[in-house]
Amino acid sequence: MKFSVIYNDVMLVLQASFLVLAALFPIVNPIGSAAVFLAMVESIDLELQRKLINRITMYSFFLLFVSMLCGGKILSFFGIALYSVQIGGGIIVAVNGWHLLTKDAQKVSASTPNPEEVLNQAFYPYTLPITVGPGSISVAVALGAHLPTELHAKSFVSPEILAASILGTLVTCAIVYVCYRWARAAALLLGKSGTTVLMRLSSFILFCIGVQILASGIRNYIESLH
Repeated sequence: MKFSVIYNDVMLVLQASFLVLAALFPIVNPIGSAAVFLAMVESIDLELQRKLINRITMYSFFLLFVSMLCGGKILSFFGIALYSVQIGGGIIVAVNGWHLLTKDAQKVSASTPNPEEVLNQAFYPYTLPITVGPGSISVAVALGAHLPTELHAKSFVSPEILAASILGTLVTCAIVYVCYRWARAAALLLGKSGTTVLMRLSSFILFCIGVQILASGIRNYIESLH
């Protein structure tokens, strides 16, 4: 009987972990984000890229997990509505996408970035909003509110909820690490022309995502007025 209860609990946690992964993966979009990341770090040497990727992965995990754990309460404490996060984040994402879309690659590659300055940018803009944008944060906040109901738990800090959220977020961030870590190798397979096309296309998609997030925030704001 005891084994049956433990088995059911484990299966419930695994199902909830898959729910977290399924919700986060499409909006985080590690493959598309990796192409944008590569466009931003093309002038950075490989060793520095690895250090940067390690920090991005770590920051992404904590940002997503904290958003699930207490994102809604933090926004309520400061009196910030979710549509404000979408509007502000959408503007930032769109600006970054436009910058990548229109930048001169030759000028960027000619300059040698300072390693300390690059690593200081690991959280912004590489983690937020390039890797974990306002859309991802919105989904994480929603998951934090939904998971207790899914697992029939009293609160998010229940052991089953914490285990499911940590596991699902870890797998998502592990995929981000793999995509970022081997983005340059994939670019070599594509060749210079293919990589340029992919980077420009990803930059345009990033710009469109920013506009979409901004439009969603404005729509939600207008709906809140009624």
